[in-house]
Amino acid sequence: MDVYEAVDSRRAVRAFSDEPVPKDVLERVLAAAARAPSSGNLQPWHVYVVAGEPLAELKRRATARALAGDPGDEREYPMYPSGLASPYLDRFAAAAAQRYKALGIERDDPDRPMKIGALNAQAFGAPVVLFCYLDRTMGPGQWGDAGMYLQTVMLLLRAEGLHSCPQVMWTMCRRTVSQTVGADDGLILFCGVAVGFEKDGVPQLPAGRADMAETVSFIGM
Repeated sequence: MDVYEAVDSRRAVRAFSDEPVPKDVLERVLAAAARAPSSGNLQPWHVYVVAGEPLAELKRRATARALAGDPGDEREYPMYPSGLASPYLDRFAAAAAQRYKALGIERDDPDRPMKIGALNAQAFGAPVVLFCYLDRTMGPGQWGDAGMYLQTVMLLLRAEGLHSCPQVMWTMCRRTVSQTVGADDGLILFCGVAVGFEKDGVPQLPAGRADMAETVSFIGM
């Protein structure tokens, strides 16, 4: 699989099979992803790979919180800016409506938040979740570096025939996650990334993308 195919086929999969992910494949991916760029070569990411019974227990605890209507731990960083406006709000609304309708959750369902929370807490059935942390002393530049690192990870996973789904939702269960992985208070949870093989028979509904003219300007060419 070349890099263009990996980019084109990468999407947030929300239905994974229970087929195990070989450890050596994850080691190969994460070793290669260390080549991702970072300002000053700080490599600010700290990754915990969770599977097996520790992940099953984490899913049970997180799902119980969601089903109980737990609003989650207070956020340590905003998922989206306040006052999100067009065109960003339009893109968000369209993607959210498509995503959860595909999962059988209608927008007017009064239990929608609870159902969404429970599905996320199960990592959509993924047998592995990577939890990416950063040192609290890091700034916006290093958060951008972590994003480039995770994109590299997700593209390498595609090269291995695997899929993924980045989940900021785990920050709302950050205390439960930290208890599982043993992360100390000096680290802040950026997100989780569900990893596995896609479940057969599930409709593929990749979110659309803005036309390049909306996001790219060529100057001097």
